[in-house]
Amino acid sequence: MAKEGYVVVQGARQNNLKNVSVEIPRDALVVFTGISGSGKSSLAFGTLYAEAQRRYLESVSPYARRLFNQMPIPEVDAIDGLPPAVALQQQRSSGSTRSTVGSVTTLSNLLRMLYSRAGNYPEGQELLYADAFSTNTPEGACPECHGLGKVYSVTEKSLVPDDSLTIRERAIAAWPKAWQGKNLRDILVTLGYDVDIPWKELPQEEKDWILFTEETPTVPVFRDRSPQEVQQALKNNEQPSYKGTYTSAKNYILHTYANSPSASMKKRVSEYMVGSTCPTCNGKRLRPESLSVTFAGYDIAEIAQLPLKQLNAIFKPYSEGSASALKKLAKTNQEKVLVTQRIAEDFVSRIEVLLDLGLGYLALDRNTPTLSPGEHQRLRLATQVRSNLFGVVYVLDEPSAGLHPADTAALLRTLAMLKDGGNSIFVVEHELDVVRQADWIVDVGPDAGEGGGRILYSGPPEGLKDCAASKTRAHLFNENPFQQTSRKKPQHWLKLEGVTRNNLNQLDAAFPIGALTSVTGVSGSGKSSLVSQALVELMKIHLGNPTSEENEESEELLQQETEQPLSGSITAGSEHLKRMVLVNQKPIGRTPRSNLATYTGLFDTVRKLFAKTDLAKSRKYKAGRFSFNVGKGRCPNCEGEGAVMVELLFLPSVYAPCPVCDGTRYNAETLEVTYNDKNIAEVLNMTVTEATDFFKAEARVHQPLQLLEDVGLGYLRLGQPATELSGGEAQRIKLAKELQRQNNGKTLYVLDEPTTGLHPTDVEKLQLQLNHLVEAGNTVVLVEHDMQVIAASDWVIDMGPGAGDEGGTIVIAGTPEEIAVSKTSKTASYLQEVLRG
Repeated sequence: MAKEGYVVVQGARQNNLKNVSVEIPRDALVVFTGISGSGKSSLAFGTLYAEAQRRYLESVSPYARRLFNQMPIPEVDAIDGLPPAVALQQQRSSGSTRSTVGSVTTLSNLLRMLYSRAGNYPEGQELLYADAFSTNTPEGACPECHGLGKVYSVTEKSLVPDDSLTIRERAIAAWPKAWQGKNLRDILVTLGYDVDIPWKELPQEEKDWILFTEETPTVPVFRDRSPQEVQQALKNNEQPSYKGTYTSAKNYILHTYANSPSASMKKRVSEYMVGSTCPTCNGKRLRPESLSVTFAGYDIAEIAQLPLKQLNAIFKPYSEGSASALKKLAKTNQEKVLVTQRIAEDFVSRIEVLLDLGLGYLALDRNTPTLSPGEHQRLRLATQVRSNLFGVVYVLDEPSAGLHPADTAALLRTLAMLKDGGNSIFVVEHELDVVRQADWIVDVGPDAGEGGGRILYSGPPEGLKDCAASKTRAHLFNENPFQQTSRKKPQHWLKLEGVTRNNLNQLDAAFPIGALTSVTGVSGSGKSSLVSQALVELMKIHLGNPTSEENEESEELLQQETEQPLSGSITAGSEHLKRMVLVNQKPIGRTPRSNLATYTGLFDTVRKLFAKTDLAKSRKYKAGRFSFNVGKGRCPNCEGEGAVMVELLFLPSVYAPCPVCDGTRYNAETLEVTYNDKNIAEVLNMTVTEATDFFKAEARVHQPLQLLEDVGLGYLRLGQPATELSGGEAQRIKLAKELQRQNNGKTLYVLDEPTTGLHPTDVEKLQLQLNHLVEAGNTVVLVEHDMQVIAASDWVIDMGPGAGDEGGTIVIAGTPEEIAVSKTSKTASYLQEVLRG
């Protein structure tokens, strides 16, 4: 029998949970705390939310269930008193560039309805339906650019960047480099073109045919012969090496971009394409008829580019009925007045929630892939507030991620609104400001992975004071006040001047070299524009590496040019930096075959250790035998996946452990080989902490493992698929990999919110590693909201004062002590609290 007003969990064993039982109050703000990997998410999401979803899906027809991304059924004896649940998890904003703030919040639907029913149409134009105002429908998309806003073409200059080269010297840079490029050149020789004079000396008519012809002649090819020998062979009617078909450079580029399955091939050919604003829609992506309809003096594309804060100001008079345009309209068309006012009321009430969540700087046409996980989650949170559900459990995953403390207060107000609406709020959170507002705390731990999974405390916040095992306690009750560290006195500065990007306009900034700098400010103030975009791109140009992150996998590479072109320059200090490392939160791999062990390179060493064992030598097993990606060593049934997909009629397909290898990924012969009594599958199943001890005698394995432990990742399993890692975990794995390198200083490290997803205990571990980098003579620049990290920095650059158009300037730059006494900085008061201890 469930305890009245409580959710009662009995015998939860999901992931690392140790058969735990706990009572959690409903209609309350319940915060799940504990260090990273302790089991908080296993309890909140893996158990409570998964069980609520399972119960709901049992009421849905089996056919409809296929449409859900179903979580595994949780391992738990019983849960009583559990209401229906809605999960709002941290996720890397995915989706195509056609997914926007407007589509996530459904505000775009309202806007399209408004323009259709209440827009100002030109004289004589017939009514357009709402679909005609969408760039994603045939009715709305511009017919020339298909709703992209840009048209792409190839030109002689883009295909032949250096016209002093000959065709044999690869003047046509757009051609493929390997055999196919040679094949095209050989075909031209057969056709009588001179491939040995500079491109600029060829007649224009010949150049145009080579680059742009639609003809595809098939001709004999004589390999490795001079042009003269080829012409002689043709005269003599000799047997050719083969017959080759010609394709113009233009057609090769456009066909490869449209049809190649390879992202790297698409990326390569896209470099030879020239994008220009579509002349029909002027980059607005809609057909002319749709753009001719206006509201409040704006067409729909223009209004979608305005910040939400400005939209609110435009629509408020319409929602209140005080707009002068409404009064004029009332004399002629009362129905239109009613429609305008009703839609404007709904629009304003939705926008006000977004403004309260600190998102007023976003525009409706902002692409969701450019949002941070925190922004994305808050957008979805705002949509839930408007849904007016009653009696549900909202399960949230670190909603404060990426939030300045000033914005966290707005988040807490929104959570309070949901709670006051008769709902329960279960939050997995590390941010102490949120934890302090909890009605109830469930502290999980004491350590990560195998060392965690126990409920240390469940009750009101003040009771945690008496829980000696809790690592959250010391931070929540400030038992270890801030210790003043000595600040680095920089000799040199990296100076940026005239930076213009997003909301930055002709900004000058200076970063101390050989020191740790935190760039702070409210969400949307321009921190990432300055650091992750401007600083990184200008340094790449300086270092001669102008390309962006490698392995850019996207179906819509050409559409990624959404950011403004960068202007600005480095005017001093760059000579003191020889290398740059960008440690971001992008995944370390996109398939389950990629994991922590393969990414860091330690798996290569482990496989060599197995290959050196007596049994492996006697069987002539090489290191490759111990890879689950290669045929000989892996299980033939699941091909090294460890799981097989089971198709269920009318139900979602499920992955089950492979029945042949029991999920180990390897065949029986490979598993017979052991190193220190463990086979390769058992090693991959170890946590970093267990493996650090297991390999303590092997420095080449022990050292990278120790670094992973040092950045707070001891709880991860070596073989844990990359697809299961959070952005923060991926970032810390990259940092640990970087820390393995022989460090000779003179490197610039750029990190964007490295404390995301970290318990204060783990933040301290991370700080220690960042300090090691600075001590070794490197320069570290962070975008950061964590006040402990900011207080311990050598230098702080505070952006703002507000977000969007109200930000983009440096409010103050100085030591943490100087920032803390600033009258204009929104960071000052929070930093002051930490420095006072």
